[in-house]
Amino acid sequence: MQGPRFESTERYIAGDDLAVAVNAAVALERPLLVKGEPGTGKTVLAEEVAASLGLPLITWHVKSTTKAQAGLYEYDAVARLRDSQLGSESVHDIGNYIVKGKLWEAFETEGGAVLLIDEIDKADIEFPNDLLQELDRMEFFVYETKQTIRATKRPVIIITSNNEKELPDAFLRRCFFHYIQFPDGATMASIVKAHYPDLHKEVLNEALGLFFGIRSVPNLKKRPSTSELLDWIRLLVIEHVKPGDLEEKAQANAVPPFIGSLVKNEQDMDRLAQWVGSRGWRR
Repeated sequence: MQGPRFESTERYIAGDDLAVAVNAAVALERPLLVKGEPGTGKTVLAEEVAASLGLPLITWHVKSTTKAQAGLYEYDAVARLRDSQLGSESVHDIGNYIVKGKLWEAFETEGGAVLLIDEIDKADIEFPNDLLQELDRMEFFVYETKQTIRATKRPVIIITSNNEKELPDAFLRRCFFHYIQFPDGATMASIVKAHYPDLHKEVLNEALGLFFGIRSVPNLKKRPSTSELLDWIRLLVIEHVKPGDLEEKAQANAVPPFIGSLVKNEQDMDRLAQWVGSRGWRR
C-alpha cells in the first residue's frame, strides 16, 4: 500500500488489527464499517485517521429522522417561494436553493477528505440501501440543476454502528468490516497513560482493578466504557486521589468515589451493591 498509513498515535492507541483494517479499507477504496461497544473510540478513530492521512474530516451525524438524500443535497423550495413572493432576482437561479450535503462536500474537497458517517444504525433500514449507488460510483445526479456531482478524489469513508439494528446485506458487501474489541488491561493502561502520562502507577492499577471489577458484574444494563473510564480518571486527578485510597475503598467493599462516571442507572447501582456485598471486589 502506497502513501500515508494509519498507525497508533500519542492520543489514540489502535491495535494492530484495527490499523490493518483501516489501511486495507483505504487500499481497497471501500467504506470501513466499524462496530464495537459504545465508548470504544469509533468516532474518535475517524478524527485520528484524518490527522494521520493529512486530510480534512467531514462528519455526518446520523439521527433517527435522517434521510440519505440529506447527505447528497436538499432543495429549499420554501425559501424559493418566499423569495419569489418578495420579487427577489435570486429565484431565477435554482442553484441558489440547493443545500449541499456532507457527501457532496466530501466529493468536492480538493485532495480528498475523510467522511465519517456516524451511527448509521440510528436511521431507518432503507438509509444504507439509499446510499449504495453513490458510495459505489462516487457520483450522484442533481435533478433540479441537471448536473452530475462526481468525487474529484475518492474520500476515505468511515461508518460507525452501535448494532442497534442489522444493516442490509447489499450494504455490508460494499464495506470492509472491523469490530473493535474492548481493550484488555494492558491496552487500557496504555490508553489511560496516553491521556494522563503523569498518573501515579499505583493509582492507575487500583483504578483499572475497580473498573474491570465493575465491568465483570453480571447482568449490567450498561457496562462502563473506555470514555467513561477516562472521565473517571480525570476526576481522580482533579481530586488528587493518592495511592492506596482506592484500594482502601475496595478492601472495605465501599462504593468507589465518583461512581456516577461509571454507572449510569439505578438498576446497575443496585446490582453493583449486591455484587460487592456478596463477593467483594474479587474479579
